[in-house]
Amino acid sequence: EVAPLDPQKMLPSGSTPMLAVRCGTAARPAVLTSQGSSISTPLSRSSVSSGSARHRRIATALAAAAVQPFCRRKRHQARRTVCRVLAAEEGEFAKPFPFSAVVGQEEIKLALLLNLVDPSIGGVMISGERGTGKSTTVRGMVRLLPEIEYVEGDPYNSDPQDVSLMSEEVKERLEKGEKLKTTKKRTPFVELPLGATEDRVTGTIDIERALKEAGKAFEPGILARVNRGILYIDECNLLDDQLVDVLLDSAAGGVNTVEREGVSVRHPARFVLIGTSHPDEGDLRPQLLDRFGLTCSIRTALAAEKRMEVLSRAYEWSQSPEKIEAQWASTDEAFKDLVVDARERLKDVKMPRELALKISKVCSKLNVDGLRGDIVTNRAARALAALERRTEVDEEDVRRVTVLCLQHRLRKDVVSDTLDNTALVVKVLLQEFGKGPPPVRPVMRFLEPVAA
Repeated sequence: EVAPLDPQKMLPSGSTPMLAVRCGTAARPAVLTSQGSSISTPLSRSSVSSGSARHRRIATALAAAAVQPFCRRKRHQARRTVCRVLAAEEGEFAKPFPFSAVVGQEEIKLALLLNLVDPSIGGVMISGERGTGKSTTVRGMVRLLPEIEYVEGDPYNSDPQDVSLMSEEVKERLEKGEKLKTTKKRTPFVELPLGATEDRVTGTIDIERALKEAGKAFEPGILARVNRGILYIDECNLLDDQLVDVLLDSAAGGVNTVEREGVSVRHPARFVLIGTSHPDEGDLRPQLLDRFGLTCSIRTALAAEKRMEVLSRAYEWSQSPEKIEAQWASTDEAFKDLVVDARERLKDVKMPRELALKISKVCSKLNVDGLRGDIVTNRAARALAALERRTEVDEEDVRRVTVLCLQHRLRKDVVSDTLDNTALVVKVLLQEFGKGPPPVRPVMRFLEPVAA
């Protein structure tokens, strides 16, 4: 017989109270024991079935960890397994590769930085071959995310100042004259798995509990956690159509609505959508593609020196990640400070009327449907000027971002037209400005001191 395993000793601080209420009894936390091959636990069938999917997965992980051998090494492995489950439920993952340490991929880095400065740009879609560092670069952006202020205890990251980003519960508290207690945390970064169900994304309503408690009994989903944050979808062209519809609804209105059996719940769900895909694995639905503000197409580096540099840095990361982190930590922190400063400066950046008119002429000549192309190009140019510590957009800013903003908006036939329409955009830029896009420059230049 194996000695009882106390979850209080193996879970991170802060997790035990939740488990004590949802997975155990009011008097004591759930303690899992094992006799032979069977597991006995204080979890009743009703308590597990009435809990959310999140708590059922945690309870399953605890039960699996309870069946542990006598050796200390295996016991530590069981504890790490539970911690990984809990970390995954909170949207965390292993330490990401430093953003600044990524070799090349300057267009991707620029697009990500522009979205950090102005989230209203609408995200970025990155298309490229396998193994080109798309996901690595996106996940490395986590190190640049600034902190946000939110109402303490609110599962929707409600903004204490902006009413449009408040949940209904916070609005009610505010109307009653209650003083909202706030705290800060890192901007949410949530990765949406391809196999996620609709309930997992939108959240669920426990009808039985709602009837018993005369309330809504809503269990928030991924869209609640990612409000005011970043939602990342790897291989988004393989995403289920049902989930695409959910994302389109939330992206269009910035609100997630869940309705089950006459019970309705609404909460803010405003996020920056970032996706990566391989072009040979299928196309994105045009409606979803149009929601991305910027698009980048990348290819494998052919220069032997570049490939060798990538290989060397990847090997160093696998052997001693602490060394790479220490080497690039200050640079990532400098980018983070730059993003915060650029956000403050953005409201003072002006777009000259003649440049705004030229942007509209370019969109007109390219026969871009709608006005989203005009709007996004204006916003991206202003964000670029803010990154370069300027208060007025110049012609080079516009030429630099136009391809990123418009190349995916020219597809009239999704069967024959390609995602990369760079040549068409460059042709119109030459007609309107007399010059094409400027040469690609490393984003490290943003950190250089501004000349007096």
